[in-house]
Amino acid sequence: MTAESSSQLPRGRGRFRRASLLLASIAVVAALAGCEAAPGPSPSQSRTQPDAGKQAHVFVINLENKSYDSVWGADSAAPYLSQTLRGQGVLLSQYYAIAHLSMPNYIAQLSGQGPNPATREDCHTYEPLNSTGTAALGQVEGIGCVYPDSVPTLAGQLSAAGKTWKGYMEDMGTPCRHPEPGTRDTNQNANADGQYATRHNPFVYFTSITSSPECQANVVDFSNLSADLRAADTTPNLSYITPNLCNDGHDHPCADGREGGLATSDEWLKQHVPEILSSPAFKQDGVLVITFDESEGKESASMAIPGGAGGGRIGALVLSSRTKGGTTSERPYNHYSLLASLEDLFGLPYLGYAAAPDVNRFGADVYSNGS
Repeated sequence: MTAESSSQLPRGRGRFRRASLLLASIAVVAALAGCEAAPGPSPSQSRTQPDAGKQAHVFVINLENKSYDSVWGADSAAPYLSQTLRGQGVLLSQYYAIAHLSMPNYIAQLSGQGPNPATREDCHTYEPLNSTGTAALGQVEGIGCVYPDSVPTLAGQLSAAGKTWKGYMEDMGTPCRHPEPGTRDTNQNANADGQYATRHNPFVYFTSITSSPECQANVVDFSNLSADLRAADTTPNLSYITPNLCNDGHDHPCADGREGGLATSDEWLKQHVPEILSSPAFKQDGVLVITFDESEGKESASMAIPGGAGGGRIGALVLSSRTKGGTTSERPYNHYSLLASLEDLFGLPYLGYAAAPDVNRFGADVYSNGS
């Protein structure tokens, strides 16, 4: 319970007792509802985000396969990210990916689902997941990588809450582009005609999204972002942005002949991030998160983090009017923390491992400006 909500409790002992009984009754009803996939916060999970549930515009940019030291160290090949943008936001120096390879990390950010054998291998065959049951925290058991309609996502939560979302996928072209179920994914590698990677588009691995008209309307090519940014009313509450296989730093050299790697990612950010930061939506109530899916190599985390840290230390940068430029948080985070923190911003229940006990969520260490 926040200090603000505590200050509103009745002062009289009788009224305090009645309020306590009412809160206890609400807790019992919630428990009986059995919402295992997204329980409310325990005392250790209290929503510390200021103005939780306030309408906001959040932008998430995922880059690829770079370790913390290579991005944020003194010899970084990304001076715009590690210096210019770093001076405008808070660096989460203990932010970790949850697994290798790419896909489990994107899936974690959107649903809180943990890795399985198919997602760990980046789903070379677009294989529907045949569920054999559900474990604690709503974890779907089974083999496959396309989750059944019953598995909730952040996108579905936003739609149900009357909020808007879009996935902006560079080089995707056709909206909601994905293989036919049971077929080989031909977009695992870039080529001269396109550098879209299905596995970096988590929206198309959930049947609840692909079977809905929202997929065609909301999972679109990155080229749509500029027009949407022109007004706050046309900018989604969540803009989830995936550059292509060259611009995200994954490939080096790239299929189109460019250098690739971190230097190319930095140039892409330098071209597109100013448009986000100058947009009416960001100026109104925006939050921008820039992170990576996983670290390069097979390094392991040096600390235990709820939900896992097996994808290595990557770091993340958060910019908003409520962050202090050039600051650092050393609090441990991972991709489940990001999901939970987004759910905090929009006042939504926690999904999957985002509801794990003691998983950290962005609080006063991130939003320290108080504006």
